[in-house]
Amino acid sequence: MIKTILPPATIGIVGGGQLGQMLALSAKSMGYKVGILDPTLDAPAAQVADFQITADYDDEAALLELAQRSAVLTYEFENVAEKTLQKVTAYTSLPQGINLLHVSGQRLREKSFLKNIQVPVTNFASVTDESSLQVAIEKIGYPALLKTVSGGYDGHGQLDINNPSDISKASQLYEQVPCILEARQAFQAEASMMVTRDLNKQIYTFPLVTNQHKNHILHTTIAANQFSDTLRHKAQTYAEKIANELDLYGVLGIEFFVINDHELVVNELAPRPHNSGHYTIEACNISQFEAHIRSICGLPIPYIKQEQPAVMRNLLGNDLTLARELFNKHPEWHFHDYGKSGIRPQRKLGHITVVGKDVDELLATTAMLKGED
Repeated sequence: MIKTILPPATIGIVGGGQLGQMLALSAKSMGYKVGILDPTLDAPAAQVADFQITADYDDEAALLELAQRSAVLTYEFENVAEKTLQKVTAYTSLPQGINLLHVSGQRLREKSFLKNIQVPVTNFASVTDESSLQVAIEKIGYPALLKTVSGGYDGHGQLDINNPSDISKASQLYEQVPCILEARQAFQAEASMMVTRDLNKQIYTFPLVTNQHKNHILHTTIAANQFSDTLRHKAQTYAEKIANELDLYGVLGIEFFVINDHELVVNELAPRPHNSGHYTIEACNISQFEAHIRSICGLPIPYIKQEQPAVMRNLLGNDLTLARELFNKHPEWHFHDYGKSGIRPQRKLGHITVVGKDVDELLATTAMLKGED
């Protein structure tokens, strides 16, 4: 059992992006102090925190300083050096632990873990060279996706293998880093669910929501009870099994492929709050960020319920500029600007959430955001 950490203790967050920012805002509202470790000066999370240590994530001295100044540490993204993080656990609490990063930070380990605990995943095989790729294709077949086992996100580090002519391009990935070949699933929808546990290991899940991607980046999340009771129950069952097997504290994001009305498979795990859970800030009685803070600080978590349907729309690149211009015409928008420096195409710079009873109206109110469509 983890220990209870009460305000005004300091929570140290490794990573200063938008997830860290929303974690910090939640923690500050509860009376905690917040420190950030991030190499970017005035990172989004640092803008709302009490202090920032400006250094690389694998800077052992910087991480040690954050640990010594914090009652509890958490991380907001996967690419944290496990060995460096392990060294600071002697100085402060790290409720999420190292194993969660170890499993979820490498796709082959993640898929193997899920398969071993009998949670359904797509067929997969390891690829390290031309010979193992041929063996993997014989096992998996076409179409398939070749992915780097670590480091890739939002479509980076992956390649479609749809037919034999695509094989020649594969060497650009597996000659650089180990890879995994995954069977491409024919799915009806993409979905996700957030899960967490409290200090007594009681499990809490957020609703199963629909995700729409464009160019491999999350575009829109629809949280409106779209799935059958069977699917919701299966998603909850898988989430509970994963959370218990990982001895989870903090929030874990689980991405699913919905195969049909009765079947889904897990696509990926995210060892922290997830982009598709942003709607919870306005639509649920407790946000995924407050749930994360409560979990790592050993606080009780209330039964989670969604108050009303919601739609969350990511603001990518020039979407943010357009949204700023239109904001004064849309009082229904819950507008989140992450404060990142520089507008670049396909970069997540903010999001808008709208809540209400009519999902079509919620989708229509963000339909004018065409900057990155």
